[in-house]
Amino acid sequence: MRAVVTVIGKDTVGILHKVSGICAEYNVNVIEVTQSVLQDMFAMIMLVDITAINADFAKLVERMDSLGKELGLSIHTMHEDIFNSMHTV
Repeated sequence: MRAVVTVIGKDTVGILHKVSGICAEYNVNVIEVTQSVLQDMFAMIMLVDITAINADFAKLVERMDSLGKELGLSIHTMHEDIFNSMHTV
């Protein structure tokens, strides 16, 4: 099972480190990352493997939301099935 994590906000040092640190905390493997800095705006999409997650997926979502609020970023964590459903015509 996989999930998609998106991060958007003002660029600061350590965003990738903090988001991937939470992934490690929950035993979530980062499969692929794409990120870009557009002037002072940071944008990142991560594809993560949640097969071996060590807690309920909702806890990971809450933790990422909390980090987003702490850093002033928009962080969305979405199960792949939901992502696919939203993007299917």
